[in-house]
Amino acid sequence: MNKHKHKLITTAILFTLATGVIHIINKLLFASATMKELLRGTSRKFYEWRFGRIYYTKQGQGSPLLLVHDLTVYSSDYEWNIIVDELAKSYTVYTIDLLGCGRSDKQNITYTNFIYVQMLSDFIKNIIGERTDVITSGFSGSFAVMACHNEEELFGKIMLINPPSLNELNQAPTKKTKVLKFLLELPIFGTLVYNMITARENIELLFTEKYFYNPFLANNRLVDIYYESAHKGEHNAKYLHSSIIGRFTNNNINHALEAIDHSIFIVCGAEEKNAKEICSSYLQLNPAIETAVLEKARHLPQLETPGKLLEQISIFFS
Repeated sequence: MNKHKHKLITTAILFTLATGVIHIINKLLFASATMKELLRGTSRKFYEWRFGRIYYTKQGQGSPLLLVHDLTVYSSDYEWNIIVDELAKSYTVYTIDLLGCGRSDKQNITYTNFIYVQMLSDFIKNIIGERTDVITSGFSGSFAVMACHNEEELFGKIMLINPPSLNELNQAPTKKTKVLKFLLELPIFGTLVYNMITARENIELLFTEKYFYNPFLANNRLVDIYYESAHKGEHNAKYLHSSIIGRFTNNNINHALEAIDHSIFIVCGAEEKNAKEICSSYLQLNPAIETAVLEKARHLPQLETPGKLLEQISIFFS
């Protein structure tokens, strides 16, 4: 009996020590990822939204244009860094860090598609204050489509850069994805898994295999910025990722896409996976949508082929 009790005590001590060591490792990883402060930013503007503070920038003169980055834990308004100054010559340009991303608040909540739909609408109403043209990147295109469907008077023209597959958006949470979400949200051990997923070398792979057609354009500074964005907010940064894995950010936008009467323009990188099929599926629901394909570009043409993208923006919004 005493021998069994001794084993339990030893096991408990070892588990406590291991937990403490992992906690320290997590703290060190978060600190090292953010020590360069590359995302400090020149703007000190924050929209005090009901779910948290939303970082944004405003520059230029003219009709309002809102730029919305892709929805990943790596993303921030830095996506628009190369083209924003040029756009500001013709528009009043707003960029934002979505809730859970970049310099915006990262809350211990389940992030849903509806949260981001409401966030876009509230930002336009309360900060911009007038009908706004919108350019979205990746997954955020689904938020703009739904928000426009719900409050059409807030939106002008909408450009979707590499929007998500409609089939992907239709995938609802399952028992399996809910379990994965729960495991990632576990204190300390879930955080360690998150740090492993968002390791710097994995971000380098994202740029070479998914984001860029030309992998040599992914310089160290760019990778460092994405790495920092994924680690700002420390352990709270993982809750957006767990919600994405859990499929809570998905939403069926088919009906909204069919009903929208606004001008919509889809820009796809020629090397983006399934780009033609995705464009075709959007056109089947709304034949009025215009499309363009950018050669030698993949998921982030605003960073990879900014000149080509600016040409398409000029044509569509003129």
